[in-house]
Amino acid sequence: MSTPMKEKALMENTLAPEELLAGVRRTRLLAIVRGNDGTAAGKAALAAMEEGFQYVEIALTTPGALDAISEVRAAAPADCFVGAGTVLTKQDVDNVAAAGGQFMVTPSLAPSIEEAAGRGIPVLAGALTPSESFEAMNRGATAVKLFPASIGGPGYLKAVRDPFPDIPFIAVGGVGPDEAAGYWAAGAIAVGLGGPLFGDSASGGGLAAMRERARRFVALAAGSGGGATEGQR
Repeated sequence: MSTPMKEKALMENTLAPEELLAGVRRTRLLAIVRGNDGTAAGKAALAAMEEGFQYVEIALTTPGALDAISEVRAAAPADCFVGAGTVLTKQDVDNVAAAGGQFMVTPSLAPSIEEAAGRGIPVLAGALTPSESFEAMNRGATAVKLFPASIGGPGYLKAVRDPFPDIPFIAVGGVGPDEAAGYWAAGAIAVGLGGPLFGDSASGGGLAAMRERARRFVALAAGSGGGATEGQR
C-alpha cells in the first residue's frame, strides 16, 4: 500500500503534463527504444539524447527495461527526459515510477491511463479511431499517440483531427524521414520514431549509424518550423 511519502517520491520522478506537452510540441520528436537487451537499449537512449532528442521512451517489452530507465534517468542531460512505453497496468505504472520514469506511453486504451493521470504523471495514450482518441483524452491523457499511424498515413490523421482540432496527436508507427514532414503538415505535434531511428542499436547493434539518423531527424524537425500551428494550440 502506498504511503504519502512514497507517493511524494513517485511524483518527484515525473514531469508535469503541461511541461511534457509543451516540450514535445517544441521539439516535435519522441524517440521509442524497443529491443532485446536492456543495457543496449539504455546506451541507445542516451546516444539519442546526446544527438538532440529530449524525450525518449523505453518499451517495457525490452528485457531489463526498468533498470535501463533508472540508468538513463541518472545519466541523462538536465534537459532530457526518459519515460516508459507499453505501460498497460497499475503495476506497470508503479514499477516505472519507482524506476524514475518521467512519463508513460500506452499502445491502447489501457487502465494505466487513468492510473498515471490520477497521479499527475503525463501519459501519451495509444489510440487509432476518432472514438478511441476522444476516450483517451476523457481518461486523462496528456496527448494521443495515433498508432499505428501508417495504416492511414497523414491523410487519415488530418481526417481524425478535423472534428478534434484541440486534441494533440503524436504520429507513431512506420514513421521514417520520408514520412515525418507529412505528419507534421497534417497537424501532428510530433512524430514517434522507433525502428527507423534506432535500427538494431537497442539489441546490441552499433550506435554510429543510429547517431547519424538521429541528427537527420533533429535537423528535419528544426527545419519543419517547430512549435504548434494555429490549429494545434
